Amino acid sequence: MGVSRGGFSSRFGFIMAAAGSAVGLGNIWGFPTQTASNGGAAFVLVYLVLAFCLAYPAFMAELLIGRYGQANAVSSMQKIARNTWQKRFGFVVGFGGIICAALILSFYSIIAGWMMSYAIEPLARLAGFAGAADWLINHSLIRNILFTAFFMGLTIFIIRRGVEEGIEKWSKRLMPMLIGLLILLIIYVFTLDGAREGFNAYLNPDISRVFEPDLLISALGQAFFSLSLGTSVMIIYGSYIAKKENLVTLGAQVTLIDVSIAFLAGLLIIPAMYVAQAQGVAIFAEDGSLISGSNLVFTVLPALFSGMGDVGLFVAFGFFVLMSIAALTSSISMLEGPVSYVVERHDTPREKATTFIGLGILVLSILIVINLEWMLDFVATLSTQYGQPIIAMLCCVFAGWVWHRSDILSEIKQGNEHVEHSLFWKIWPWYTKFVCPTAIGLVFWHSL
Repeated sequence: MGVSRGGFSSRFGFIMAAAGSAVGLGNIWGFPTQTASNGGAAFVLVYLVLAFCLAYPAFMAELLIGRYGQANAVSSMQKIARNTWQKRFGFVVGFGGIICAALILSFYSIIAGWMMSYAIEPLARLAGFAGAADWLINHSLIRNILFTAFFMGLTIFIIRRGVEEGIEKWSKRLMPMLIGLLILLIIYVFTLDGAREGFNAYLNPDISRVFEPDLLISALGQAFFSLSLGTSVMIIYGSYIAKKENLVTLGAQVTLIDVSIAFLAGLLIIPAMYVAQAQGVAIFAEDGSLISGSNLVFTVLPALFSGMGDVGLFVAFGFFVLMSIAALTSSISMLEGPVSYVVERHDTPREKATTFIGLGILVLSILIVINLEWMLDFVATLSTQYGQPIIAMLCCVFAGWVWHRSDILSEIKQGNEHVEHSLFWKIWPWYTKFVCPTAIGLVFWHSL
């Protein structure tokens, strides 16, 4: 590993960074919303199964490609290739992931900006600035652009500082804060009227809904989105891992943390919805569908917080700070993908590459803000429902069909010399080669 590239200085640093990338708005906002819209506990059960049976093997494929290549996503995949068509295939998959990450960041930064404005609103209200507080939580072009730019500025600031001083240092600070805030908020919601019904809906599955096609598609998409698969992120993070580390264990730990935090987020938000319902806020329509859908966080929860009186201001502040932290831990990984490509392939200084790429994505974000009614959903759907599953599937194809099995084994054995005799090695190679691409492809095809 070249000194100029940098790398994670510790196992804990990588786990926090990779878990930070995986744990974002997809877990704390998207997962509970999807759960409420798709049968509650039945969705949770399917999500857990798919996260370990499909997302984890694909996650391992990306980590292994990255650590073997010790470079950006495109270069890492091309190092594995043995002929011209494989190199071209590697370029398409690696560069496709980079484009996917940039597209996700372009809409993600807008939503993260909203989270930040909602976090500041309770402080403005406590200080007596009612007009400013109302402006912070009402959609306007100026507010949306300002907070999108502010969030992107924070992301650029961290990535400019590099792997150890930027990504690792801030992930080790932000992730413990996120987990601590989440647990405190769950404990508080436990004490409120209506929470018990929410816990029941969240933890008791209706098994008859488990095989519903829409539920399966939503759960698979959620598993891939929350683990940052198909975006080149885990390839580049894998390239920063020391050769002595046991990748099988590391990958499992990151997946477990990601799934656990998604589960905890559901423990917070689903009961909070039922608490709001007990206070008179409409949550579900007559047909049982979720009224607010993707706007749940910006409609139902603020209504709940406002019904708590003065204490609700502090709870609202804690909740939206939590959301902002989750967004930031993910956004830094999404910017690192394209930055590492430009730095290494075009010999550009990191500070310059980060600034120009970050500003370029910000321009796209502003374009989305100006055309918010149609463009936000379009870019989100294009990148998360189509781009991510396709790229993740192609990564599995690359690892399973292009990369020699003996080379993969040699790479894994550098951190785990006995892996050849483990259950992981007996299952993972053929599973990644046949099961993962087929299952992802079938679910994707059905979604069309």
